[in-house]
Amino acid sequence: MEITVKQMMQIEENGHQMGFFRKLMMENAGAATARHIVEHYSDLTSKKVTVFAGLGNNGGDAFVVARHLAGFGCRPTVILLGHPDRIKTEEAKSNWKILEKMNSVNLVLASDAAEIVNDAEIIVDGILGTGISGSIREPYSSAISLINQSHAFKLAVDIPTGLDPDTGLVNDKCVKADVTITFHKMKIGMPKNLDMCGKIIVEKIGIPPEAEIDVL
Repeated sequence: MEITVKQMMQIEENGHQMGFFRKLMMENAGAATARHIVEHYSDLTSKKVTVFAGLGNNGGDAFVVARHLAGFGCRPTVILLGHPDRIKTEEAKSNWKILEKMNSVNLVLASDAAEIVNDAEIIVDGILGTGISGSIREPYSSAISLINQSHAFKLAVDIPTGLDPDTGLVNDKCVKADVTITFHKMKIGMPKNLDMCGKIIVEKIGIPPEAEIDVL
């Protein structure tokens, strides 16, 4: 079954109200994404991984990805597209604070992105999640261009940044992913644009089925 963004938000809210908190969803989403990378590459210690992260929960998922990859001997670089003080949610903030204490993760701001992306072998897109609308502002727009110019393997977290997950349309510009890991259920517009999504993998993140009651 495919679902809309509005339905997914309601399911997340219902799960949160049941006590399966958004922070747990974020942890499981990031862990599932990192696991896919680990399974794809037998040895990550020598791989140059660049994680692009926005200021919302999509970025929070990406912070979790970076932490898990560090545990597998990778030394990922996280490019934060904005100031840490402007990270929007508590769960994303708490995961950023963990990264700040980790020497095994390189944290850089968007201004240094171009040089880093040139060397990247794996890029994780955790810039903008499902709430996209209209034209894409800076520094997100430049980040999408950098990602698409790279020859790295590109993995999108939940949806490729710039894609409308309800329609599959691209209003402005969009990350062209090799693989998209989406969570809980397929978003209704994604199969309509496999050119941008690449291979789509749906990962369960522990949301109870009871959270779907009266939503689906």
